[in-house]
Amino acid sequence: MPGIENTTPGADFLKSLGFPTLDVHESFTHFDFTTPGRRVLVIGPMGSGKTEFAARIWRDASVARKKSEKVRCMTSTGSLDRRRIFFIRSEIDGGRFTEYPDDALAYRSGYIRCGDNIARIKDSFGFEEVLRDNPDVGTYIIDEASFFDERLAYVARNYSLEKGCMFVFPTLILNFRREFFNSTARLMLDIATDVIPLTAYCEHPDCMASAFYTYRYYQIGDKECPALYFDPLIVVGGDRIKNSGLEPNYAARCEKHHFLPGKEYTFFTLKPLGEAATRGDVEPLKRELKALHEKPESSLLAENLKQRYGALPDAEIYMNAMTPGLIAEKAISYLFCEQNLLGESLVVHLVSDLGLDTAYLEKVLAENRHPVSFSQPYLL
Repeated sequence: MPGIENTTPGADFLKSLGFPTLDVHESFTHFDFTTPGRRVLVIGPMGSGKTEFAARIWRDASVARKKSEKVRCMTSTGSLDRRRIFFIRSEIDGGRFTEYPDDALAYRSGYIRCGDNIARIKDSFGFEEVLRDNPDVGTYIIDEASFFDERLAYVARNYSLEKGCMFVFPTLILNFRREFFNSTARLMLDIATDVIPLTAYCEHPDCMASAFYTYRYYQIGDKECPALYFDPLIVVGGDRIKNSGLEPNYAARCEKHHFLPGKEYTFFTLKPLGEAATRGDVEPLKRELKALHEKPESSLLAENLKQRYGALPDAEIYMNAMTPGLIAEKAISYLFCEQNLLGESLVVHLVSDLGLDTAYLEKVLAENRHPVSFSQPYLL
């Protein structure tokens, strides 16, 4: 209730020394390696310091390993010791931090070298191999766990319960659409014992609010072009700012400055067109894809954006979403990879008939675990 003095122990202590009543906040504490079986989610938008938090855990472990035999007994379960840490990254994340050594636990402001205790894996089966090969490791840091298949969540849970091992997951839970990243992200929340949320300043130049969301945008000259809602879910790239219509950039943003055009279009227009195509009525979808590819300003998407955002103060930014191009390719990717509405043969036929960018599509579809080769034609 208003007017009641802060009665936390820290505030009482400061008051006893003659200080005025203050709000006392909990400081960062050294990491707990004594509790077995923890599954710790470290969540926040891109740029909030999730991997840097993991590096602090690594540094704490190096201090804790210098402690006595008595401490080793406190941090061990059987042969594994939770002060021994292994760092894991996804193979598809190889475009980031290429300027650092191969054994680096790298983050935006530095890195720590892990020696032999680091691996890149493809999926949960590779994860199990790492667990089998390192029976004395007691803590695993799995960076961007949402990039992996959902089976990984239960492999970690079962291993932690059986062995007393600890897992730390610095990962995105929400994607650039402000939705659960995928089913793996949902399961991570399901199996977690601890959640540590991190935030950042909103990276909009006129804002100092806390950012909870990851914003995806394309930078083309001096234009900020927000990604459309149906932009491919996973687009792999480096951490450097790109001036490109092909590779997006990311920023931490607050709700006010997180622009996400095209969501209504996706569910009111694009998805129904995809559903009609699955029933054999392909022509309406084909007409819209043709417009998106050849004359975007004549598309149903352009009409929707004008109606939805035309009167808003930020209308220009929303309309910039049409600038990067490859909109038809992104629409096909969304309907194929995420909605499972288009069969592979139909995708190949549409791409060939409309003359779409096959190199871009092959890269994006592979990154989103739906690889397609456009070198061989399919018969409908």
